[in-house]
Amino acid sequence: MNERYASLTAPAAARASTCMVALLASTMLANAALAQDAVPAPATRSAKSAKPAKGAQRVPVAAPSAAAPSAAAAPVAAAPAEPAQTVSSITIEGAQRLESDTIRSYIRLREGDRYTQAVADQVLKDLFATELFADVQVRNNAGAVTIQVKENPVVNRIILEGNKRLKEDKILPEIKLAARQIFTRSKVRADVSRIIELYKRQGRFAASVEPKMVMLDQNRVDIVFEINEGPKSKVRQINIIGNEQFSATELRSEMVTKQSRAFRVFSSGTSYDPDRLAFDQQKLRQFYLTKGYADFRVVSAVAELTPDKRDFIITYVVEEGKRYKFGDIKVDSQLREIDGEQLVKKLPMKAGDWYNAKLVEDTVDSISETAGSLGYAFANVQPDFARNKDDLTMGINFRIAEAPRVYVERVDVNGNTLTQDKVIRREFRLAEGDAFNSYQIKRSSNRIKSLGYFQEKFEVEQKPGSSPDRIALEANVEEKPTGELQLSAGFSSLESFIFQASIRQNNFRGRGQTIGTSVDYSRYSRSVQVSFTEPYLFDRNISMGVDVYRRDYNSFNYLNANRNTTYKQTTTGFQVRAGVPLTEYMSLIGRYTFNIDNVTLDQDTYYLNGQCSPLLAGRYLCDALGRRVSSMVGTSLVYDTLDNRLRPTKGTTWQVSGDVAGLGGSVKYARITANGAHYWPVLKGFVFSLRGEGGAITPLASRTNDPTIDDIRLTDRFFLGQPQMRGFDIRGVGPRVLRKYYNRNADGTFGAITTNRDQWADDALGGRYYYIGHAELEIPLGAGAREMGLRPSIFMDAGAVWGVKRPATSTGVVLYTDALTGRITTSASASDGTANSAYQKYDEVFVGNSPQPRISIGVGVNWNSPFGPFRIDFAKVLKKVDGDDTQPITFNVGTQF
Repeated sequence: MNERYASLTAPAAARASTCMVALLASTMLANAALAQDAVPAPATRSAKSAKPAKGAQRVPVAAPSAAAPSAAAAPVAAAPAEPAQTVSSITIEGAQRLESDTIRSYIRLREGDRYTQAVADQVLKDLFATELFADVQVRNNAGAVTIQVKENPVVNRIILEGNKRLKEDKILPEIKLAARQIFTRSKVRADVSRIIELYKRQGRFAASVEPKMVMLDQNRVDIVFEINEGPKSKVRQINIIGNEQFSATELRSEMVTKQSRAFRVFSSGTSYDPDRLAFDQQKLRQFYLTKGYADFRVVSAVAELTPDKRDFIITYVVEEGKRYKFGDIKVDSQLREIDGEQLVKKLPMKAGDWYNAKLVEDTVDSISETAGSLGYAFANVQPDFARNKDDLTMGINFRIAEAPRVYVERVDVNGNTLTQDKVIRREFRLAEGDAFNSYQIKRSSNRIKSLGYFQEKFEVEQKPGSSPDRIALEANVEEKPTGELQLSAGFSSLESFIFQASIRQNNFRGRGQTIGTSVDYSRYSRSVQVSFTEPYLFDRNISMGVDVYRRDYNSFNYLNANRNTTYKQTTTGFQVRAGVPLTEYMSLIGRYTFNIDNVTLDQDTYYLNGQCSPLLAGRYLCDALGRRVSSMVGTSLVYDTLDNRLRPTKGTTWQVSGDVAGLGGSVKYARITANGAHYWPVLKGFVFSLRGEGGAITPLASRTNDPTIDDIRLTDRFFLGQPQMRGFDIRGVGPRVLRKYYNRNADGTFGAITTNRDQWADDALGGRYYYIGHAELEIPLGAGAREMGLRPSIFMDAGAVWGVKRPATSTGVVLYTDALTGRITTSASASDGTANSAYQKYDEVFVGNSPQPRISIGVGVNWNSPFGPFRIDFAKVLKKVDGDDTQPITFNVGTQF
């Protein structure tokens, strides 16, 4: 590329000039001189070219060349001194885009004025001040004044070169120059400063920008910003001087800015940011104020750039002062509903405690909230501090100023384009005319957020009403997608692959209704379900829903690594449910369920003489066969104070449910279950939760006198495993029968029992009782990870299922291959007397029927990925019972529309 470059830094003499007219005139002449020496730019260029065309010349933008006349010289363009004359005409020459009258409007000279050298200088000043002209000359011919102008070029395009860390979409919106604008040097200088500032905010203080322009035809130019980004400036060291009570390490841990170290390679806090420096000073002050040092101050904070311009060294000089304790605590209330003396007894601080400014702020908020709950929306709580430097105490008087009781004037809902107003308004706990209550405002915000239709940071806004005792409530919502397309996948040592898909619309037609369908498919089960829920039936606070479903479940085992289905269960049914609120946080739900279950076995494999063979299938499987009808009624009592049902951070929820089967049908039992959870916000952004559930089922009628047959059928029992307990396989916990097969020797005899569990038949039996508990801590990440939607957590799961009667088992059973039919049989000879060949030998073992807790720990990550919510868990089992089946990794993924 044949290009010529010129320095863009103005000479010192030009910067020191006191004559603006001379500076502008000399600058224009310098540009003209450079243009005469330049190689002409091509007449045409492709508009899509990313760089200037080959052969195009780049010339200075912001300063004259060294060969330019001195800035102190008189304006060359002005005519020499001559006797004053009357201006008879003013002619404009050289204008291309601007009208002559427009140019005349920029100057003070008018026809009939006296023409002097000072007037000519003023014309130059006026026109150059517009920044529309590259050159101006004034000529006078006996009162006929001619103004020769050369307009500044039009910007054809802006080109950025060398920018790798900051892309064009981050830089171009921040600069003033743009295509089709008039080129001015002041805009270029401002844009250079702005680009450098952008790089400084990225921690690149060594960045430099060299602006160049490429002359084009038709008085157009391309502006090229040549950027040298330089290395990212890190914080090499943070020094703290004057700290005596706390170590520098402890103080540095309170700061957002961190020292650059190898283990912080992914941290954004190690780069230098002046705004962050000021924030860290505030963080230091907050830390000391919470420890009782009321006189603490940061004397100075200095950031020094190392000579190589790569790193910063930050030095804080602090003055800790003396440590204070709380003195007398008083409450002076002008509100009759608040008794100051009684309120003092409930305050968290007491005289003699170490002073804590954060505790004072929280107390002010708490008192304001208390006043708000009594209807005083604009109550003013002001703490008055009485500092005693002699005994180092800080007395505080919380003054509650008199305020009018406030009433809700109106409730406004804005921003909802799909959702109907009534869906939002019915979640408000206050209506027009009600007394203001800050607690009910917060509750309304939480209820609207829990709908899941709007932005996560939604809050009901409070605006002054038409009078001091009136307030307007505004719900400014931002709707988000409420449809969900959920895809889940997992791996199992038995199943290899599990797939689930569901589509659901949580705000159907904007009415708050939920409609959806789901399909589950794996190598052992298939199910389809369609559901519909109306949360406010006939606009009354009564919910109604219905589910219709079909579920197919295939249990299986392995024989010599060959998968064999044991039994098949199909369930077809529906459920109708209705719920009514009892209080703000408690509701009662009733339901009716009707199921038709059918359990079958492969007759070719497990039947002998037309009957299910206990030796081939197991007596517990033969007992489960048949068709049965279940008709159940049930009820649930639900309590919920969660701040958000989708992503709770605090609050409690629990549910107690009871079901009775026997309202007709062939199945009779009673079942009770309970679950609960509590969430705590802890530390800075952490959320800790405890969740638990349990249940029991008991028969209402006896099926048989056989002590090995449980009165609760296999298909009605509780099962435990993935996904309830991470670290275990599907139905991997609890009572089961393991059918252990013997190894086959080369001579056809049987050796020892195989130790490969994948070769065993594993039949989970479930139990009458179960419990499970979860402890989980959600860990906050930095701002970048938060924007990506990453939410890691650590967890511990513990649970068990047990209580089934011990089934009949067999040992030393030999299976044969029938010489005539080729089917598996327990007979050593075929029907014609021919000897059958031995196929397999097994022992059955009943294991896992224990209430001892199974325990697993692990880590999991939730990620709101571009293709939908993603969850992956890694778990390690700490305690299990013989027979339990483990699975360390699970994941699922979905999307929204």
